[in-house]
Amino acid sequence: MPEPVASADDAGMILHGYFRSTASYRVRLALSLKGLGYDSVSHHLRKNEQRAPEYLAINPQGLLPALEVHGQILTQSLAICEYLDETFPLPPLLPADAIGRAHVRAAAQVIACDIHPIQNLKILDRLRQNGLSEAAVTAWARTTIEEGLLAFEALLPDAAGEFCFGPSPGLADICLVPQLVNARRFGVDNTSQRLLDIESSCLALDSFQRSLPELQPDAE
Repeated sequence: MPEPVASADDAGMILHGYFRSTASYRVRLALSLKGLGYDSVSHHLRKNEQRAPEYLAINPQGLLPALEVHGQILTQSLAICEYLDETFPLPPLLPADAIGRAHVRAAAQVIACDIHPIQNLKILDRLRQNGLSEAAVTAWARTTIEEGLLAFEALLPDAAGEFCFGPSPGLADICLVPQLVNARRFGVDNTSQRLLDIESSCLALDSFQRSLPELQPDAE
């Protein structure tokens, strides 16, 4: 049975997640960048706690994360991040202009919509069930990540900067850093220097350090 693993109730929010979930990691980063406290409840993915009836009553998809706020349940990590940005506008996760926002969202969605969904635990388990060897499953994930990161980088502005778009981290950085953790897990070793430099800039910030998977109370 999942139990609360941390408490800091500045904004009356409850984050349902798991330390190794990259989608949960994105929301932790958004909350941390905004300086928002929240209660955290862990649901162990490898024990299928996200499929327990109690959690399905919260999120019928059985996916992490979910954010409880003011009696409402929010799901899908990018939707949650944009809610937080609209409700707590400083520091902003998206540019002020519509074209800029479209560019950032496009890059973020390469990771959140194109890379992550087809290399996550649910899909990899289906590949195993369909007879693929563990080596083939790992190769699937690795190729998916490599191709996706190439597309992600191609959408970044030509001008070099500390972060993906401009002088401060935003929605694209929130997606990139967790995905690079997954990349290493699957043996991706050809990540470009530009993406590694952006990651280093992010991890130099306290808000990113606080959100590291290995520092979460439910880390194993």
